[in-house]
Order: sequence, then structure tokens, then C-alpha cells
Amino acid sequence: MSTESTKPALVILAAGRARRYGGCKPLAPVGPRGEAVIDLVASDALAAGFGSIVLVLGPATGPAIRYHVTRTWPSHVDVRFALQEAPLGTVHAVLRASDHIGDAPYGVGNADDIYGRDASALLAAHLAKPEPTNALVGFRLADAVVGHAPVTRGVCQVGPEGQLLEVDERRQVTALADGGFTVADGKEPSTLSPDARVSMNLWGFTPAFHGALKAAMDAATGASEEAEVLLPEVVAHSLSAYPFTVLPATGRCIGVTHPDDLALVQAELARQVGQGARPAALWAPPDPA
Repeated sequence: MSTESTKPALVILAAGRARRYGGCKPLAPVGPRGEAVIDLVASDALAAGFGSIVLVLGPATGPAIRYHVTRTWPSHVDVRFALQEAPLGTVHAVLRASDHIGDAPYGVGNADDIYGRDASALLAAHLAKPEPTNALVGFRLADAVVGHAPVTRGVCQVGPEGQLLEVDERRQVTALADGGFTVADGKEPSTLSPDARVSMNLWGFTPAFHGALKAAMDAATGASEEAEVLLPEVVAHSLSAYPFTVLPATGRCIGVTHPDDLALVQAELARQVGQGARPAALWAPPDPA
């Protein structure tokens, strides 16, 4: 008997407008055969133990993404679509997927960050536990930056038992040739270790925390395009009531932020395939019934 229904769902947030990139990042052709970013994100997740994909789409780029998915993804992939009509933030985006989640733990990730199978498997296995906690997959900073253009990264403070204490958003984080990182946001420290754990917004949420997200959105009466309700901020304000476990990832998270990142991501993925760290073909066959 298939166990797909017992596997957690992964909600992929694909409604962003990608102002810095200047195009539809989820459809950027990064794979060895021109596969889109979203193809790799979903394929990795399903191979790693997630049972279904919920794509949250926006009105601007949503039709193109949905057309791509229905035309190119295999028929055995369990994919559902949710619409975020207005850009009210990532909390609102997650809540638009409520009808497809049910009363079960689920994962949340970006549509423009290729987390890799190892990180996806780490989260899927955690969510499949009998009593999982809320979770954040933490990547090494050195494994979460492509190229030398400045980026924003949420630096995690992790307690002695692996609990998330705080996420400090640092802007203008730039990789140096010697492997270190500088930060030009006026805050201290002005340098960061390549081993610092950072958030790339790969989350695991329990049903109880989904209720907290609903409450936070209901309380945000002034939510708008200029005042979005964001997941990291709601998590930060909820840590005393809802503990989060930091799951330390060992692989790379490859994201597309700037237009110049496209060639770098293509080269990195080709290198991974060439070294056998990533399969050349996407979409593992379905489990036998």
C-alpha cells in the first residue's frame, strides 16, 4: 500500500515578484537540461520524503508557473495550487495553503532556493516523527551564498540543546576571497564566520503553530503590500510559546537572488551532477503500491 498520504506536504512559496532578479525566479533555467528552479526544489523534496507539493502562486507569475508545472511535471507528482491574491507577506501565503495541509505537520520553503535532498530529507524525517517540534533547517553561511554580490541572511542563535533562540537578520553580507564574510549593515559584529548557521526559510510547522499563524494574521489589521506579515518575525515573537528546533544541514543551499547568479547556479549544479552529488535526472519514480 502506498504511504504517500502519511508523508508531510511541502508548501512552496512562489508568489513573490522578484524585483531584484527582474523575472520569474522559480522558472529560471538552472538545471543541466534547462530544468527550472522550482523543478529541482520539488523533485528534491519528493525524493527526500515529502508526499505532496503545495504551490502558493500570485496573480502575476502564477499562470506561467502553473502552465509550466502542468506541462512538464510527471503525472504521479501530487501537486496542489493555492492563490495568494494580494502580497500581504509570507504568513498570509502559508495560510492560503491551509485547505491542502489538513491537521498535520508540514514544511515550508522558498521557490527560488534549491535546498538539496539532504536538507529536505532532514526536515521530512523530523516532521514524520510521532511528536515533531516546530523546526528550522539551518545552513552554514558558507553553504548558503553563491557569488560575491551582497545578500541578506538570517543568522541563527542556537541554544545548547539545539533550540532556536533568535534569528538576527543581517543585510549586505558579502563573501570574501579568503572564505570569510563581511557585513555592511552598521551592526556588530561586522564579520561573520563561514560556519555561522543561517536561515534560508526552510521551516517545519506543527498544527498548533499553524493556529498561531492564523492568530498573527488576524491581529495584523494593517497588513498590506507595504506592511507585510513575515514568517521570521512571527516566529521570533512566538519562540517563548512555540519552541523551534534547529536542524543542522550539511549540504549547500543554492539560491537565485541577482541576475548574475543564474550562470553561477547553473555551473554549481552542473558540478554537483558531474561529481555524483546530485542525480542528472529529476523526478524519482513513485513508490510501488
